[in-house]
Parts: sequence; C-alpha cells; structure tokens
Amino acid sequence: MSSTQLLPESTLDRAADVDVVVIGAGFSGLYMLHKLRELGFSARVLEAGDGLGGTWYWNRYPGARVDVQSIEYSYSFSEEIQEEWEWSELFSPQREIEAYINWVADKLDLRRNISLSTRVASASYDESASTWTVSTDTGEHIVSQFNIAATGCLSAPLEPDIPGLHSFAGTTLYTNRFPKEGFDFSGLRAGVIGTGSSGVQSIPVIAQQASSLVVFQRSAAYSRPSNTRPFEPGEYEGMKLDYDSIREAERKSPAGVVLSGALAVVAAGATRDILETPVAERMAAIDEYGWLAPLAWTDLQTDEQANAAAVEIYAELVRRVVHDPGVAASLVPRYPMGCKRMIVDVDYFETYNQPHVRLVDLRQGGIVAITPTGVETAQGSFDLDVLVLATGFDAMTGALRRIDFRGRDGASLADYWDEEGPVSYLGLGVAGFPNLFTVTGPGSPSVLSNMVVSIEQHVEWIADCLVHMRSTGYSSIEAEVEPSLEWVEHVRSLAEGTVRVADSCSSWYLGANVPGKKRIYMPYSGGLPAYRAKCDEVVAAGYEGFKLK
Repeated sequence: MSSTQLLPESTLDRAADVDVVVIGAGFSGLYMLHKLRELGFSARVLEAGDGLGGTWYWNRYPGARVDVQSIEYSYSFSEEIQEEWEWSELFSPQREIEAYINWVADKLDLRRNISLSTRVASASYDESASTWTVSTDTGEHIVSQFNIAATGCLSAPLEPDIPGLHSFAGTTLYTNRFPKEGFDFSGLRAGVIGTGSSGVQSIPVIAQQASSLVVFQRSAAYSRPSNTRPFEPGEYEGMKLDYDSIREAERKSPAGVVLSGALAVVAAGATRDILETPVAERMAAIDEYGWLAPLAWTDLQTDEQANAAAVEIYAELVRRVVHDPGVAASLVPRYPMGCKRMIVDVDYFETYNQPHVRLVDLRQGGIVAITPTGVETAQGSFDLDVLVLATGFDAMTGALRRIDFRGRDGASLADYWDEEGPVSYLGLGVAGFPNLFTVTGPGSPSVLSNMVVSIEQHVEWIADCLVHMRSTGYSSIEAEVEPSLEWVEHVRSLAEGTVRVADSCSSWYLGANVPGKKRIYMPYSGGLPAYRAKCDEVVAAGYEGFKLK
C-alpha cells in the first residue's frame, strides 16, 4: 500500500492515548505530524518552546541565517506550498524561516495536535503492551504505541564551564535562547565568547550597534561570505518554474544541494591535486573561485599536507580583507579545513577593520574568569556592559540524551551511549528501544547535508514503516544489535583517512567539544543517494536489521 494513499482514522493499539507521540515541532516534527495524519494515525506533538520552528525558534540571535539557498531549504512534499510561499532573498534570515514554518503549520492546520511549552522529561517502554509512556514537565503522562524523536541535531546548548560565569553584573545573553524581542546594544560595551556559527553570524550585527565589541575567540572558524541578496525582479519566479528539476537534482546530490555554491563548485570544479599544482597557480584559483578556491582540490579531504596548502589559500583570502596582519593571522584556524562545517557569513572579516572592534585570541592566553565587571583573561581584563555566549551544542545526541529514555528492562539510552558511544542503526532506531524512531539521528547524513532533504527522507521512511506494521499486524519494531554495530563501523570507515577524523580535528561531528563524550564520528558521509539506497534495500529485504514482532 502506498504511503501517499489517504487511510481512515485507525488506532493501532486501543490501550494507547494516541498511536504516535512526536517530540519536537521543527521542520521534522511538523512534517511527521502532517504525514501521520494523512495516513490516518492519531498523533500528538510535544514541543518545549512556546512557539514552532525548533532550531529556527530558539536560535534567533542577531544575524542568524541559513547556509543553504532558501529555495532549497524548504519543503518539497507539497507543490502548493512551493508555489504559494515567497522567499525574499537567496539565504534567508531566521525571522523569515520561522515565519515560513508557522505559515506551513497554519496552512496544514497542524496546531490542533501540538502542545507548546511542554518539555518531555522521560519516556519508558512497556514491553508487555508494546507501548511508550511519555511524561512531561506539565505532569502529563501520554501512552502511545510509537515514539518519534524529532529533537534536532543542534538543539542541546552547552553551558560553558567558566569560573564566575554567573557573577557578571551586566546583561548575559545566550545565542541559543536570545530574547524574542531582540536586544539593543546601542551605546554598550559588548563582549562575545565563541566564534562558531552563531558567533560569526552575530558579531557583525552587534558591532553595528555597540560602542565597543570584544570578541573572545577560543578557536578560529572557517567561514565564507554568503553573498546573500534580495531576489532580482522575476528571478525567483523563474526559479519556481524549474522547481521539479531542482528537486530531482537535490535527491541525486550527495549533500542534497544544487544551487548553494560551495559543494556544487567542488563537485564540478575539483579536478586537480593541490600538491601537484604550482603555488602561483594555486593562488590564481582565487580569481576563478573567490572564497571557494580553498575547496576546489581533489586531495583536500584525504591528505593533511594538501589540506595545509589549501588553508594557505584561505589565509590569503583573509589577509586580503583584514587590514591588521596580526588579527588576520589569528582568524586563520589551526585545524584542517573540512574538519568542521564551513560557516557562511555577512561581513564577518570586514568587521575586524572597525576601530571599536577587538579580537582577543584566547590561544595566546585564555579566560581566567568572568567577573562582576567583565572578563578576565591571561592577556588582561575587559570591562563590559553585556556578555553574549555563543558556546555551541552537544550535537546530534545531546537532545536525545537529555530525555530519560528507558527501553527494554528499564535500560537507559543515555547510559548506553555513554558506555558504547551513539550506537544507532541508520540513524533511525536504537537496539533495546523498540518502537522508538529518531529523525536524522547519529549515523544518518543529517548535518553533512541539506537538513530538509534528509528530514523528508526520514519522515517518509518512518511513515512507510508504520503503514507496513499496521497492514501486517506487527506490534513492535526494533533495531538489532549486530547490524547497528556494523553500521557504526561502516560510518566510521567512510570517514577513515579523511581530515574529519584526524588527530588534529576536534569537532562536534566527533563529540569532541563535550568533555567526557565518547569520541565517535557520527554523521554518515557516503552521500544522500547511497544512504537512501541502503534504506530502500533494508525495506526490500523485509526490514533487514530490524526485529519485527
């Protein structure tokens, strides 16, 4: 039976309150709800925030922006939604993406099945009944046959471990929960700790307002200009006419992107080894590719010496923008390019040419403590009125570990992953936790791809699985241990020999930004077509690697 065929309302297990509980109301949770209702399953979505959007609800810091072109970072399952919504520029800001998500929710009448301001505290599996009981911070206990965690890959913020953090007498702001009404930095002495994506994107905007800005850089980031701009008259309409071919190309693309620059250029233009190219010709690539020149080499990911040569191209690009040679040198990372996802920015490097902006490179002397008046470092003290913390996330597994999931025999998901690392089958299921699905979990392409394309594939696979179970009378499905361990090893092997797992790379892909977290490479790097083919093979073989009963 096709998963697109509308089915009558039918509860799988009449002892349950609903067929499915979905945790999270971002892109994945909303599409999952729509798909479930379309197929006749009863469902409830539980969302910790008081608004929809997931990542795009919480991360409303100044300058927050998507790094995939707007027209691609959007749902493809509805031609009507594609045709009716209007994006305003190439790379949309947070407020526009949040508005889009809310517009979709209203258009599909999704709100009636969503409980906002409802944080899931725990979820326990009852093997005798094949049901989950989800308990919330509001005191509610909801029984469902299936539990789908649409909790996001970057939704568990890290609290920085800095002495005196809460002693600061000024205003402390977090990029991952910035005030909805915004914040006016005008006339204030501002400081930002952290130069990951949220720091890089917010720093230029804060600098426009603040009387002074001190950036405390723990580790330099690879970033490039997004070159975003409003659409020219008729440009967006022309793109819409080509939507079918864009979507088809996305599904064939390893990263699920066609129009978004860097990956497309690399795929099409990387035909030479950098180590076999004279230095003058390497630098000449800047004239051809601009900020994408460091990426346009076949040996970039697999040879650390080649990677270092590409980093020198990147350093030259930074030097051409940043006037102060010392500041320019500090803004060049000391880890391999490609170790972490490259950021897109608007005037990030140009910001350091402004006289009221100072970069404090903590590699030259770290933070000693936060004080009531500001930040004390080994390089001196800095008095501030407002401190912005852009200190990252416990990525891919953090949101799942923060919910007390209890599977068969009361086994704890957090304990399991603490001991073994994030063992998962396809990023969809975890052994010992029947009827629990994870959307874009560890072991899936997720953060190495256009997230919306990955989300849609996962949601549709899960929906098809539930239809299969309903039509065949199965009550539970569970990932098996050996296939899960083999999949973790396969994911690791794909990254082996690349800079992503080099000793010099300490990225959140590996969990290396979280003290004590087991170092395992989490995202699947074989590309979306290969991953989709594997998921289809599993289904064709009777859900091979899963135990159905």
